[in-house]
Amino acid sequence: MPIRVLIVDDQSLIRSGLRSVLEADEGIEVVAEAADGAEAVSATREHRPDVVIMDLRMPHIGGVEATLQLMRFEDVPRVLALTTFNTDDLVIEALKAGAAGFLLKDLRSEELIAAVRTVAAGGTVLSLEIMTKLVDRARARMPTGSSGLREKIDSLTDSEREVLALIGAGYTNQKIAETLHLSLASVKTYASRMLARLGLDNRTQAAILAYEAGLVDTDRTPNTKR
Repeated sequence: MPIRVLIVDDQSLIRSGLRSVLEADEGIEVVAEAADGAEAVSATREHRPDVVIMDLRMPHIGGVEATLQLMRFEDVPRVLALTTFNTDDLVIEALKAGAAGFLLKDLRSEELIAAVRTVAAGGTVLSLEIMTKLVDRARARMPTGSSGLREKIDSLTDSEREVLALIGAGYTNQKIAETLHLSLASVKTYASRMLARLGLDNRTQAAILAYEAGLVDTDRTPNTKR
């Protein structure tokens, strides 16, 4: 089955350009477009896309608020934040809200296709610059230092810790299964248990925690050594 995509942007020209690129790929189907966050929520409810490409700066309901609302759906779509600058603070807010990654509006066609496929498969699309900002902000909010974080990581089983590290490196569930020589069902179980143990809502939060805990090197290489 093709990956079902909803495109959300207040500029029709941007929507048309994204649609043109995506529909050129036989494995992707654009099921709807929306011009603001309110329309995005409504269209998601109606069409149930696998991936939502979400502009962050829109009138009425913006991309961050819309992402928060989508995260409450029973069938939660994967959200890719869309922005003009990778220094946009709204990117940080969107990722905290549950977006699986972000795209710049000047990206190449092949990058767009790859990003949609990556997040649809359960991976994340995060630049090192954005991840560094997220980690720095998280550390600034932790007055007790890293001891609390280490206790959380130590509460995980070895398999759960390995899965966390690979999620931080941007691996999809399928790639994690291949890397750890596990079944896809086992990976999903470990990931679900890991999120529950750490009190996390989504894989993006897990990726941030993996970076903060040093489970992922600066070149996005997973490091599962304790």
